[in-house]
Amino acid sequence: MKRIWLSMMVLALILGSCKKEEKKELALGDWLAKIEVSESQKLPFNFTMGKGTDGYIMKIHNAEEEIVVDEIELDGDSIRIQMPIFEGYFTGTFSEKEMEGKFIEESKEREVFFTAVHGQKERFEVKENAKVNISGIWETYFDVNTPNEYPAKGIFMQNGNKVKGTFRTKTGDYRYLDGVVTGDSLKISAFDGSHVYLFMAQVSDSTLDGKFYSGNHAVQEFMAARNEGFELPEADSLTFLRKGYDKFDFSFPNSEGKMVSLKDPRFKDKVVLVQIMGSWCPNCLDETRFYVEFLKNNPDLNIELVALAFEYAKTEEKAFEAIGRLQERAEVPYPILLAQYGTSNKQKANEKLPMLNHILSYPTTIYIDKKGEVSKIHTGFNGPATGEKYEQFKEQFAETIRELANE
Repeated sequence: MKRIWLSMMVLALILGSCKKEEKKELALGDWLAKIEVSESQKLPFNFTMGKGTDGYIMKIHNAEEEIVVDEIELDGDSIRIQMPIFEGYFTGTFSEKEMEGKFIEESKEREVFFTAVHGQKERFEVKENAKVNISGIWETYFDVNTPNEYPAKGIFMQNGNKVKGTFRTKTGDYRYLDGVVTGDSLKISAFDGSHVYLFMAQVSDSTLDGKFYSGNHAVQEFMAARNEGFELPEADSLTFLRKGYDKFDFSFPNSEGKMVSLKDPRFKDKVVLVQIMGSWCPNCLDETRFYVEFLKNNPDLNIELVALAFEYAKTEEKAFEAIGRLQERAEVPYPILLAQYGTSNKQKANEKLPMLNHILSYPTTIYIDKKGEVSKIHTGFNGPATGEKYEQFKEQFAETIRELANE
C-alpha cells in the first residue's frame, strides 16, 4: 500500500508541475502587429506589452499617440484584448512571442485577421533610403474620378525615412499617421482601436499617387500635389438650418429612459452646445475629450453641453452600454442621449433632425445662444493629430464660448 501511495504522490507532483509549466505568459516589451486589409496588403502598428498590478497593459503607438489597453484576458492559449472605449476587440490564440486571430467590431459586422510578433520595432521595412522628402502641405483628392470624390489636406513631416502627419478632410482627420518613405514609396498607417487605416503611394517631388485601405471593407484611390496655400472649406459653413426653421430642437431618451429636450429648465437662458456624435467614432472621441477638458478648466462659464448619439449597436441596450462605457472611460460630465441605434446612416439621422440641411459628419456641434438661437454650426473635428489647426481651433472655440456667455 505504501508503494501505491508513494507512486500516486509522485504522479500528482509530476502532473502538478506540468500544469504549472503549461501556464502561458506574454513576453514583455516591443511587439509588431499586422492587420490584413487585402490579400496582398497588411497594416502594421506598434505596441508594447507591460504588466501592472491588475494584469497586462498594452500600449498602442501611432506617432505621438499612445492608447492604453488594460482589459486583456488569457485562458489557456486563448487571448482577448478589449479596446478601452470602442467596442472592437482582438481574439485569437497566443504563445509567449506570437499572437494570431481576428479584430472584430460586432455592431459593424466587420472582422479582419491579425498577427503579432514580439521583439520587432520597425513599423515598415525600409529597403532603401528615401529619394524624396514629402514634408509640407498636399492638396489631395480621394475616390478620384468617381461621383464620391472629396478633397483633403495632407500635412506631413519627414525626417530621413520616417514620416508623421495626417490627412484633414471637411469632416475630420485620418488620425496620427506613422510610417516611412522608402525609395519613392510612401507607406503610412494608423490603428486607433477602431479605424484601421493604411495609405500607400508612389511619390515624386510634387505628386502622390496611391491607395487608401480602410480595414478590409473599403479601398479608395487618391492623388495629391504639393500646394502650400491649399485650404479646405471653413467648417462653420457646411451645415445650417433649413429654410423655414428658426430653432434647433430635439427630444431623445437618456439611459434612465427619461426624455430630454432643449425646452427643459436646465438649458433655459444658457449657452448650449449640442454635439452630434457616436461612441464608435474616434474623431468624436477627440472632440469629447476636448470638451471634457474645457469644462474642467473653465468652471466659471455657465454653459451646458448635451450629446446626441447615433449608434451602430443593434439593440437599445447595447447602444446604452456603449454610451456608458464612453462616459465612464472619458469621464464625460454631460448627458449623452440616444438619438438612433442600429445604424449611423446620415440620411436616417437627418430624419431625426429635419431642421438641418444635412448631417455631413460625425461629429457636428450646434452652438446655441442664451436666447435659444443657433449662433453657428461646426461640422467635423480636426483633432490633435492636425497640430497647428487644432491649436487654432482651441483658441477660436474659447473666444466664441466666452462671447456667447457674456452676451
